[in-house]
Order: sequence, then structure tokens, then C-alpha cells
Amino acid sequence: MSACPTPRSTFYLWANVARTGLTDTEFAARFYADYTAMVLRRARVSGTRRPRRTNPGSGFIRIALVVDVDECVEGARRIVEFCRTLAQ
Repeated sequence: MSACPTPRSTFYLWANVARTGLTDTEFAARFYADYTAMVLRRARVSGTRRPRRTNPGSGFIRIALVVDVDECVEGARRIVEFCRTLAQ
């Protein structure tokens, strides 16, 4: 049996942050400032070439699953903790 190289690809999750009361930009900036972890606001990557100049990515953040599983779990834990602080 021959060895197969590990694919060099990435996966992303899109999370709707509208219920937090923050815009995608505010969420990303505050999360980075408070937890030293980065998420990307989806509006930044979705483009704006839509009818009436709407942006389907507005209100979403992109979570990249590009590190090992333990680091992804830690990142998810930080996001949950951050959202809980916003609910207080």
C-alpha cells in the first residue's frame, strides 16, 4: 500500500452573529481584542456584486478550521465564552 500525501486544503464555518447585537465587523474586532484569536467578518470575503448592492455575507463571520483539532476546539470554546459575555 502506498502512502498518500495529506491534502493541503482548508474548511470554513460561517456563523451568523446577528443575535449578539454586534455587526460582523464589531464581533471580529472585539473577539480579537478580548481573546487574541481571529475570525474574519464574512462581508469582507463575500463581495458586493448583488442587486441593490446588498451583501449576503453581512452579519456573518468566517471561522477557519486550518489548525489541528485541539486548537479548533479551543477556538470554539473562546467563541462560546465571548458570546456568553455579550449576553450578560
